[in-house]
Amino acid sequence: MKQWLPAMLVVGLAVVMMTGCRGGGQVYEVKDTPVQTATGKAASMEEVQKAIIGAGAKLGWIMAVAKPGEIVGTLNVRTHTAIVTIPFSEKNYSILYKDSTNLKYDADKQTIHQNYSGWIQRLDNEIRARLSTLGM
Repeated sequence: MKQWLPAMLVVGLAVVMMTGCRGGGQVYEVKDTPVQTATGKAASMEEVQKAIIGAGAKLGWIMAVAKPGEIVGTLNVRTHTAIVTIPFSEKNYSILYKDSTNLKYDADKQTIHQNYSGWIQRLDNEIRARLSTLGM
């Protein structure tokens, strides 16, 4: 059994190193998602903007209004930074990749660190949840 111990340690270390080095995936974007409220009542630009900013803030995003109908969101996680543009109206919104740091973004292949997709999906889910409560 003692002679297997060094080999098991090497294999274990290799597994830890491989799982710690995450690969990339396609850049995940949300495009023209309808603004849906629980009551079906139309939302105002101000309500949609407030819902998006609140959703981002809850998840640690820094949200800034770039111009009417557009928010820029920045998420800093350790040494990684993701920046998205969120154009919106009373009827729909999108979450689009803008820039990043230390996320292995490849513009030609449209790939990025796999954690990016999860961050965008969580942001989208929180925006949807907040929009659904409008008009109640």
